[in-house]
Amino acid sequence: MRRTTFHRASLAAATLLLLAGCGSQSGGGDKGSGAVSPSPTASSPSASTGCDSGTGQLTAADNGRTVCLEVGGQLRLGLDGSKQRPWKAVTATGSALKATNSGIVLQPGDASAAYDAVAAGTATLSSSRPLCAQPTAPGQVSCKAIEEWHVTVRVS
Repeated sequence: MRRTTFHRASLAAATLLLLAGCGSQSGGGDKGSGAVSPSPTASSPSASTGCDSGTGQLTAADNGRTVCLEVGGQLRLGLDGSKQRPWKAVTATGSALKATNSGIVLQPGDASAAYDAVAAGTATLSSSRPLCAQPTAPGQVSCKAIEEWHVTVRVS
């Protein structure tokens, strides 16, 4: 179990480093920090629009959020699942976002997606997975509950 956790954490760290290479370097006074800033097309928090702080990367923890992007921006998301509790493929409603290549999924049960903001409007990203693992032996209790995930994206 410990080796699997270490392996998964190593893969996640490598993925984050790879994705960070696509960001922009922080140009502040700390020239040697190598800090990566968020996607420059993601909007800052705004009380008037009801958007959370802009980000170019979403996870399961962002469930229920509303994020804002400008046309031309990109949004990536990764939902960590498992073989026993896999995420369904992410779907998008509306015409504000266009699906693009999200790369590879590292673990069975994970869902990965990427979208380009192509037009002003609102889109909803969604996915779901079983709330608990299905029984593996006769006589075990079955769970039919579903965990849902959704994020609203406003493109301007």
